[in-house]
Amino acid sequence: MSHRTNRTLLRPAAAVALTAALGLTLAACGSGGSASGKTAASAAAPQSAGRTAVPAAPRTTAQGRTTLPPWDAPSDASARAKAAQLPMLGAEGQVMHIHTHLDILVGGQPVTVPAYIGIDMKQQRISPLHTHTPDGVIHIESPVKADFTLGQFMTEWNVALSADQLGGLKAGGGKELRAYVNGKQIKGDPAAIVLKAHDEIALVYGPAGQQVKVPNTFNWPAGE
Repeated sequence: MSHRTNRTLLRPAAAVALTAALGLTLAACGSGGSASGKTAASAAAPQSAGRTAVPAAPRTTAQGRTTLPPWDAPSDASARAKAAQLPMLGAEGQVMHIHTHLDILVGGQPVTVPAYIGIDMKQQRISPLHTHTPDGVIHIESPVKADFTLGQFMTEWNVALSADQLGGLKAGGGKELRAYVNGKQIKGDPAAIVLKAHDEIALVYGPAGQQVKVPNTFNWPAGE
């Protein structure tokens, strides 16, 4: 899978019109990564992606599977992106380009965040939220500036998430689900966490009071 092919997204006029319609502000590719071109796969992106709306992030519980881990990447990435109210693009966006890291610990053991979440290889389309590798790095690469949430990513992954549930893991009966951002515990629905540049997000499930070393940072490679 090539990460260095030309991007084709919105024509300048279409991008300006889209920005005005959404009340968003266009900006140059910011911190958190290089501007090297990437597409959903090695094939060239379509010549015109047309107008692609990126709606405001929903603040609702993530919709998805209620099964036990591990959770693989969904077979229909386009359908899951639609469920998350996200568009599928012909190539990665260049206006907003940041990365967030997600760790999931169940009973103190890591759960893999798989590669290719948000990437439809068959249709050669890619969501603004996606993964390339199974290391927990979430790529946020959008043609407009917007807030994107952990709930949207989990919906894309097809894994349910709420204040008391992660997939088929439910709080209660001596078990609890905790969410952290940069080592600080976050109360409420973790699906509402906004993905920000170089944040370290951790979802921790297990017996109440279990001592777990919660990561508070991620060792970002140069250029990310």
